[in-house]
Amino acid sequence: MHSQGHTKMFRSYQSVLPSSNKLLQMRWDQTYYKEHRRLVKEAQPMVDTKAPATYMHLHLKLKKLQLEEERLATIERDNRILLEKMSYIMRTRGRVDNRNNYEYKSLNREKRQRELLRVTKENQAILKRIMLRKPEYSAQKWQNEWEENQAFMDSISHFPKDWWLEEKQPTTEPTQPQQTKLPKPQPTPPADTPDKKVKPVTPPIAQDRKSDDMLI
Repeated sequence: MHSQGHTKMFRSYQSVLPSSNKLLQMRWDQTYYKEHRRLVKEAQPMVDTKAPATYMHLHLKLKKLQLEEERLATIERDNRILLEKMSYIMRTRGRVDNRNNYEYKSLNREKRQRELLRVTKENQAILKRIMLRKPEYSAQKWQNEWEENQAFMDSISHFPKDWWLEEKQPTTEPTQPQQTKLPKPQPTPPADTPDKKVKPVTPPIAQDRKSDDMLI
């Protein structure tokens, strides 16, 4: 049965290329196709899309760690030596005398002292001239002039000085209205003396107004 079906199969096979034996041609084509599929399956990509390789010496820097340990060891050793020295000094007086009796000496000291004395003398001379100088303006004269001006202003002013302060002060006693005194009538001269002239009498209010007009 198998041979018969197989013979029927290769007899119906249609080859692309001309061949004298269809059975062999079919087997060759199948073998070529299987090889092609295997190559396609095992083909490698032309572009590498994988993650880059990681190297241990780039992430864990052993040289840097070694240098850091050496630096810390050096610091620790120096600290220990310094602590031993300090403890020895605290226990004893120490081996080094830290007293410094050096006196600072300046080559320009005398010149600077002379310059300072000269400047001091000049300042004292200027101060003396200022103290002995008489003032150009007299404060007493200004005070007298100001008092005279105040007196003139009071004499020509319409209201007395600081009148607003006097109005604000409370008055305890009731003010009585001032009574104006009228002038007494003078007797008329006799008729037999026509040569004598009678001088007119002006009321006191009019006299005050005249004096104010004269002052203005």
